[in-house]
Amino acid sequence: MHRRDLIKLSPLALASTVVGYAAPTRHHHPAHPAPLGSVPTTDPLFNVHTYGATGDGKTVDTPAINKAIEAAAAAGGGTVLFPAGTYVCFTIRLKSNITLYLSSGCTILAADSPKKGETTGYMGGVYDPAGPLQPFEKFQDYGHNHWPNSLFYGEGIHDIAILGPGLIHGKGLSFGQGGNRGNYPVSAIAEQAGVGNKAIALKNCHNVLLRDFSVLKGGHFALLATGVDNMTIDNLRIDTDRDGLDIDCCRNVRVSNCTVNSPWDDGICPKSSFALGYVRSTDNITIANNYVTGSYELGSVIDGTWKRFPEDLDHPRQGRIKCGTESNGGFRNITITGNVIDGCKGIALETSDGAFVEDIAITGNTMRDVYDAPLYLRLNRRNRGPVETNRPGTLRRIVISNITSSDSDSVTSSIFSGIPTNLIEDVKLTNCFFGHRGLPKMTSRSKRAKPFPDWTTIKVPEQDNGYPELSGMGPTPSGGFFIRHLKNLEMSHVEITPTEADPRPAFWLEDVQRADFFAITAPQQPNFALHNVTDLRIFWSRAAKDTTLATADGQII
Repeated sequence: MHRRDLIKLSPLALASTVVGYAAPTRHHHPAHPAPLGSVPTTDPLFNVHTYGATGDGKTVDTPAINKAIEAAAAAGGGTVLFPAGTYVCFTIRLKSNITLYLSSGCTILAADSPKKGETTGYMGGVYDPAGPLQPFEKFQDYGHNHWPNSLFYGEGIHDIAILGPGLIHGKGLSFGQGGNRGNYPVSAIAEQAGVGNKAIALKNCHNVLLRDFSVLKGGHFALLATGVDNMTIDNLRIDTDRDGLDIDCCRNVRVSNCTVNSPWDDGICPKSSFALGYVRSTDNITIANNYVTGSYELGSVIDGTWKRFPEDLDHPRQGRIKCGTESNGGFRNITITGNVIDGCKGIALETSDGAFVEDIAITGNTMRDVYDAPLYLRLNRRNRGPVETNRPGTLRRIVISNITSSDSDSVTSSIFSGIPTNLIEDVKLTNCFFGHRGLPKMTSRSKRAKPFPDWTTIKVPEQDNGYPELSGMGPTPSGGFFIRHLKNLEMSHVEITPTEADPRPAFWLEDVQRADFFAITAPQQPNFALHNVTDLRIFWSRAAKDTTLATADGQII
């Protein structure tokens, strides 16, 4: 049979013909994957059933699966095939030159972790130890420093892939804090011995391909990739109770065509922590054509019912695309394009630990029902890292274009905020629409909402050395943008439209050096509150008359 005919076989038809594995041939490199939906047939195949896996949903299949992986590695590489079935597992240890293929009808089910105070979990099993505490633990959250305590774990390996339409269900994983979410109880705290708290954890790897599978309840991280280079993440469905995709200290990464529902934490989150024990930047990242949301009950995205949370549920939605807050190394050459963001937070760039955030393009994204600010750019000096690594950090050369955002909350407008000693620099916005709810509906989303204060008395805190999260900024005295400690701003063809009347000015500028506004649309009212502003120009705009000011302080125009 010709190779192209083999590729046309369905995965199940091909799996049914496999007793052991095919004769070894040239390994199929993950950088050149087989066509979507097919088993890479140039690899030798290692059926996990041959090594003793049952897939019966009751037996712990981890020993058999790890034997199949070890056999494939010993043969120089190959595809480890999971036929339909439910495979109860603790830690699956990945190796170089291995592809895992999750067939249709295949579920990798995370076994129950030990409960608090117990030493073993399901049928006496445990996840691999998290590893020893490191002297740099205090510079990031506990979960960022440990990788082996995961369902899938790989460190220092290369040329690996997880493919196929199957499901990874992290039912037995902890998500790192107490309480229950949905119908999936938390089995233990993350730090307890034997507990697994990540669906997939990779450290210091390269040439990685993750494609086509789904993750339900991924623990603290559906994916924690740290120091991973040359990684492609494509067409995943992630329905989880903490972070979706964390891309930390990684380079040359493509995230595309994924659906991420993460109501209680971030959806797609590049980071640059000190978890490796040294500073390493996150560079050359593309995040394209994904659907990111926090609107749906856990499990309903995977099962296709798409059940939305009640509008007044007493918990804000998270989701979103965010760079930070872990930001010791830096972020360079990041493109965020063509994404749909719905029922969650917006897009954030946050640097507070000395990171260089430079050369960022955010273009062609749509947002709806954003639960705070559509855009958040934050530069401060928390400096959570070793003293010798502390540096001012930068947030500069940011281009934002072709954004449409509608029905966002109005309590907090979009914020671009540096600190007096360290300014954001060189930000351009073009062809954007921002619609928010307006003053009467500002507090309608949460049962815990408080009456909105008199906007003329609002003071947005500096928080120059605190946690950089937007929630700490509070309400803003502006409806569209609050801009503070920034140098070189250009906005053109930008519209601010509340659905209900909002007496606040559309723009609040404070300690801003050189700002150009062209073709700006906002309601007919004073729209520019100016405080310590130099070199301001406004032209051809419906939001204000043509204005050129060398300096302005305490004016509203």
